[in-house]
Amino acid sequence: METLRCDVLVVGAGPAGSCAAREAAKAGAEVLLVERRRQVGLPVQCAEYIPAPLVGEAGVGRGYVVQEVAGMRTWLQGGLIQELPAPGLMINRDRFDQALAEAASQAGARLLLGTAATALSGQRLTATDADGRQLAITARVVVGADGPHSRVGRAIGSVNRHCLPAVQFRVRLAKPLTHTEVFFDDRLHGGYAWLFPKGEQANLGLGMLRPGPGLPGIVAVLRALFAELRAKGRIAGEPLGSRAGWIPAEAPRRVVAGGVLLAGDAAGHTHPITGAGIFQAVMGGKLAGRWAARAALAGDTGLLGGYQEEWDDFYGETLARAHARRQLLESSPGRLDAVIRRCWVGFREYYAEA
Repeated sequence: METLRCDVLVVGAGPAGSCAAREAAKAGAEVLLVERRRQVGLPVQCAEYIPAPLVGEAGVGRGYVVQEVAGMRTWLQGGLIQELPAPGLMINRDRFDQALAEAASQAGARLLLGTAATALSGQRLTATDADGRQLAITARVVVGADGPHSRVGRAIGSVNRHCLPAVQFRVRLAKPLTHTEVFFDDRLHGGYAWLFPKGEQANLGLGMLRPGPGLPGIVAVLRALFAELRAKGRIAGEPLGSRAGWIPAEAPRRVVAGGVLLAGDAAGHTHPITGAGIFQAVMGGKLAGRWAARAALAGDTGLLGGYQEEWDDFYGETLARAHARRQLLESSPGRLDAVIRRCWVGFREYYAEA
């Protein structure tokens, strides 16, 4: 078994992990970034929308941008109920992730692709590399950025206990769209559907609670929505591809234990109502990398509590509010008309005190 040592070990080369690795390396730490996939960013499991200001925060140019969007339209039970200005960007998520990983490498982080974590004990990770060889990696600080079902999170007892299944089709648009569109109806219990444009194509998907016995499955609901939009002349042809994944929908929780911390989906930082997570992954990853380097170079893992505190100050209130609105949404089947303004970010009522 080959043995490796580093100051900061980052598990997962998505946006959170690559941003953490880049920041830690820039701070002078020796960084190892391991990714189980053989190619960063693939397969894509994302609706691929980001808010416009994230381009500057990511700091890797705009080569991944496909289309600008002007705003968001919200539909309830088949009727348009709101249109808002909301400047944003549709991206190729694989190119975005690859650009961030490359930036981490250029900052000095060592990237190991095809390297799957198998167990974590303290700050010692065992893994299998792309050639099937066993690795033992010891670090002063470990950053878990390995997705909704994080192995690192399980090792420290901080896991996502409530994840929504999501499915998505790549579809052909009948005509261009300038806005993202979200759909609520009684079939989508505890969730919503989206149509996000990417030039001549779009991502049509949904995330929701698992249907109960006797109800159509999630893919069947998506196929029904696809058929409805095609009948209305909004999309054309057949689905061009599909993908599926999990969306954490958590309340804020402790994500630091000993010399280990979590970031991005692994930390449950995904917005519990919108399901958006790229912004939080980039921002949380940057914070995680800075604090990880600080703790590793000082030889004091107690400093990692600063990451928890800074993240809670930055985003804790937003997550707590969103989780409260999710609880209302999930407890109100058949009452969407009554609760939608309290449960969707586009309405002022969403931000009112309970």
